[in-house]
Amino acid sequence: MLPDGSLRADHVWKRFRAEKAPRTAKGRLDVWSRRLTTSRGSTRSYRWALRDITFDIEPGEAVGLVGRNGSGKSTLLKMLCRVMYQYAGTVDVHGRIGALIEVRAGIHPELTGRENVQLYGSLLGLSRKDVLSRFDDIIDFAEIPEAVDRQVKFYSSGMQMRLGFAVAAFLEPDILLIDEVLAVGDASFQQKCLDRMRHVLSQGTTVVFVSHDLAAVESTCQRVMWLEQGVLKLDGESREVVNSYRGAVEQMAAVDFAGDTEIRLTKAEVDGAGGTAPATDESLEVRLQLESNSTRKGLLLIGISEGPASPIILVSNQVAFNGGATHDIRCEIERLPLPGGRYYLWVGAFHRNQDLLPWHPVASFEVFGPRLDRAPSAIVRLGPISLKTNWDGI
Repeated sequence: MLPDGSLRADHVWKRFRAEKAPRTAKGRLDVWSRRLTTSRGSTRSYRWALRDITFDIEPGEAVGLVGRNGSGKSTLLKMLCRVMYQYAGTVDVHGRIGALIEVRAGIHPELTGRENVQLYGSLLGLSRKDVLSRFDDIIDFAEIPEAVDRQVKFYSSGMQMRLGFAVAAFLEPDILLIDEVLAVGDASFQQKCLDRMRHVLSQGTTVVFVSHDLAAVESTCQRVMWLEQGVLKLDGESREVVNSYRGAVEQMAAVDFAGDTEIRLTKAEVDGAGGTAPATDESLEVRLQLESNSTRKGLLLIGISEGPASPIILVSNQVAFNGGATHDIRCEIERLPLPGGRYYLWVGAFHRNQDLLPWHPVASFEVFGPRLDRAPSAIVRLGPISLKTNWDGI
């Protein structure tokens, strides 16, 4: 018998039937033609959302789930809280579950905020006295004291999300499942939610956190699982898995980039001081070669990220592009304030609202220096910074 707060999945598969044929004649003809080309007995009318997923989560662990949209993250969470069931394999969940998978998860729109708190607590198996002892904390955290006796259907989406999270997190479940719904809240409330998640972790609650905010996942979770097209691609220490996922995001962005633009990038190089490898607290030199089809001024942006398009470092300068000319641009960052690790160079050029060169990754490089892997995960969170730079060729 597993202890409360444990989660286990053993060779789990989940599939969904394909959508029904469209109502239009053309749509139905397309479906019929695909069926004619499918062999008898084929299962192509089903789509596999999860394929052979196996993992164990111990009580008190904080586990992040990352992956692209449609990779199966929300499906897995719904199976863990028994909203849906697997096609094959076994899922074992032990203990009370507090889940916030959708904005209105566990919240009945016809009931008031007060009645919803009581109902949710009853579903978790708590006594009325236990729920009342936490009621004031829930309402204060949700920031809805004036609306507590109003029907939830008249709440804004943000108010509903705040109430749902507060109820799920303050009724002391053994397992807390959180999906991307925190994105509905403002920045201050998101920080409150992250602080509350760290608090319930300190009390021994198991947390499974799904988010596209990789910094929030990395700062909250010690372990991360990466789902890709329904397959568990990587499961391990948070920084290692998040960095691998960021690298995959960068590669996908590079593949998707269409190169037929008004300004064309023909060369991108990144070096440290004197042509050496880039290093922490040393100068970094970026060299670009650009060709322009027209004469105009544009804003050239250079960014450094850990994978996604949101940069850790962003610098810019106005460049006068001449039609038919080749421009050699050099940008020197006097002191690189990044820890050791793999980073990606992003470049874009813009004139007002027009993309002269769309924002896209152009190169990757390794920075040598102290690494953050062994630092406490709750402290490490890279963010935007200001730098002094020297430019040539503009």
